[in-house]
Amino acid sequence: MAQLTDLARLEYSFIPKSNSEDQYTRLRALLNYPIETSEDCYLIVGAEYNRVILNLEDDYAFDTSLLETINIIDLNIAYTFKTSEKWRLGLKFNPRIASTLTEKLTSDDFFLNGGVFAINDRTKDESANKPYRLILGLTYNSTTGVPFPLPFVSYYRRVNDKWSFSAGVPKSNVKYFFSEKSIVQTFVALDGYFAHLQRPQTLNGKQVDHISLSVAVGGLGYEYCFTKHLVAYMYTGYTFRLNNVLRNENRDEVFKLDDVNAFYLRTGLKFKI
Repeated sequence: MAQLTDLARLEYSFIPKSNSEDQYTRLRALLNYPIETSEDCYLIVGAEYNRVILNLEDDYAFDTSLLETINIIDLNIAYTFKTSEKWRLGLKFNPRIASTLTEKLTSDDFFLNGGVFAINDRTKDESANKPYRLILGLTYNSTTGVPFPLPFVSYYRRVNDKWSFSAGVPKSNVKYFFSEKSIVQTFVALDGYFAHLQRPQTLNGKQVDHISLSVAVGGLGYEYCFTKHLVAYMYTGYTFRLNNVLRNENRDEVFKLDDVNAFYLRTGLKFKI
């Protein structure tokens, strides 16, 4: 839902490979601009850039320099409007380039993502005894290999002055508020990417065309709110599922770069609605 709530974000992620010199680093920048088309109706346009750096220092039977940098560029187009006093509808469309960008762009470098969401947000309702936010939706992501929309559910509730919880995908958490500015949390989350390799290689008689990383991680996080909208954050933990894979044209696994669980760090600064 970052396309609907985050106006700007700068982020750094890091996963070192266990018992190896290999490292995974991701730099992320996001900028969105909301345009009020009418009362409580907004068109949001923006872009997001992820630069994934694979420092592959171990000995591999292929040229690692051809996949050391992955570029993921999203165009964000979203529209949100109220359908009633309690409900809001949100739609987003995200054309994506996900590629090594070592050659000219082709159709294999482009992907389409999007979704539609119904949002019941009572977090700012002073009459609500326990403020909550419920999001129901359908999302489509062409990189998953599933040719139909998938359901999306997220539920947040502020239990009292000190505690809140959020249940859903890709992240669930339980937060403790030292104050409205200083917040600690436990979390579980999913992360990863999928991209096209513009210079295919052959491994074990099979051609490699794509690379993917999928991560499931749990740990602790901390947020500090400089203002109501400006937030610094850091999440640290350990992966309990990690799968970094080279794939062929049909997205079948050809070579596993890593499947050993490791330390996880993500930190950044965001400006949100």
